[in-house]
Amino acid sequence: MPKSKRLMELMMTVNRKRRFKVQELADEFGVSKRTILRDLQELSELGVPLYSEVGPHGGYQVVRERVLPPIAFTEEEAVAMFFAVHALRHYASLPFEAESASALNKFYLHMPGDVRDRIDSMKHRVDFVTPARRGDAPCLAVLLDAAVRQQVLSIVYISGEEGEHDRRIQPVCIYANNGLWYCTAYCFLRSGFRVFRCDRIREAAPDPTGTPPRDLGDLALNRREAAEPIAPVRLRAELSRAGVQRCEAELWLAPMLNVREDGSGSIDRDVPGSELPFYADFFLGLGREASVQGPEALREAIRCKLSDLLERYK
Repeated sequence: MPKSKRLMELMMTVNRKRRFKVQELADEFGVSKRTILRDLQELSELGVPLYSEVGPHGGYQVVRERVLPPIAFTEEEAVAMFFAVHALRHYASLPFEAESASALNKFYLHMPGDVRDRIDSMKHRVDFVTPARRGDAPCLAVLLDAAVRQQVLSIVYISGEEGEHDRRIQPVCIYANNGLWYCTAYCFLRSGFRVFRCDRIREAAPDPTGTPPRDLGDLALNRREAAEPIAPVRLRAELSRAGVQRCEAELWLAPMLNVREDGSGSIDRDVPGSELPFYADFFLGLGREASVQGPEALREAIRCKLSDLLERYK
């Protein structure tokens, strides 16, 4: 096997193994231990983060921040990857903010000059519009890691009604929508799934009380089914075509829509009674594009808010 090919395969092997002995690699590649040691030295000089451990159980280990093997991109693939990262620049917070900036810089600097010129020209011709938001979301990385590991977190959450308070949640996923980050999670206080605004989560850390995590199975981003709502009420509303389009833009609301052939639609779904103030604000914002049929408590809440608005503008 040519040395260049052996080094490439060795890089992929050590990244996969994480921990290994020189003799194991020598046997696998059919070369001497001395040759493997020289190869490992070259990989280390190329930036693969290796360190050795002495003793009867020692060997080599790759540190957690592993370096991926070189990947050959076509010009079109490289440009597409650049703009995939570039699309996130309008968000004030990202789960891997520093890493995203570093990746974008590497893509740009290692491209040929004519490709960089092409990207510079394209940046002024295409954009991924996201509303600018003032609030940051400092706990995105913690929330994402907890979702992957299915861990319970203790968070400090700020809501309009309750102010700042503590919650215990088990994140399922995080997603960005309309310039804001959201976290779908099981809330142990409400005994059900809730969607949390990530910019309102000011602190997040592993739960110190040792609450056992729930078995969420394969529940993931594309399967955000909620548990049966507590004290449910039946939400019924009619929507114009414009109302449907505005509701489709809300990721949490889209699964509740029944869309007709002419583009209009309706909602007929049980929702938690405790969330009626939220729905009152939401449907009030839709104006003439929505007509709430029930429950009566929601219609009354909307009338009260309209009355307050009329008083303000007298």
